[in-house]
Amino acid sequence: MDNRLMQRFSEGDPDAVASLYDQFGRAVFTIAFRSLGNRGLAEEAVQQTFLQAWRAADRFDINRQPGPWLYAIARRVSVDLYRRERRHRTTDDEPEVAVLPPSFEGTWEAWEVRLALNQIPEDERRILFATHFLGLTHREVASELGIPTGTVKSRSHRAHRRLAGLLTHLDEEMA
Repeated sequence: MDNRLMQRFSEGDPDAVASLYDQFGRAVFTIAFRSLGNRGLAEEAVQQTFLQAWRAADRFDINRQPGPWLYAIARRVSVDLYRRERRHRTTDDEPEVAVLPPSFEGTWEAWEVRLALNQIPEDERRILFATHFLGLTHREVASELGIPTGTVKSRSHRAHRRLAGLLTHLDEEMA
């Protein structure tokens, strides 16, 4: 991580906050979504996470990596949002859903996947995001991106192979 960027962030520079969001926003979303299971709440958690980080920026040690710090904020924000939503339920017939906080190992694996995703080309990453996070079919992704379905399929295949290669260390650590 660039110490200059973190110095600017700790001084409250809005451009530095935006850069940090660009680098860590997707990973924070993944953590929030895994905790909350709701896209809208996860997006709210991301906003609150970066707002809280910005408010506490002057207390951040610029020599440390911001990822674990942001993850801790995201986890607290997600728990708070879950509790808020649970309190504000309006009907008794709405099913109670128990969402367990992610385990350390699960969160670490999600973080590793996020880092690996950042290493693959943007065109492949967009396809993976659309199919895995948005639940779109290859045909829907093709329509959304304005490219042939065959291109979506080949990029998806290539992206999965790249990810598998980048994440082989997870299988080795699990063994």
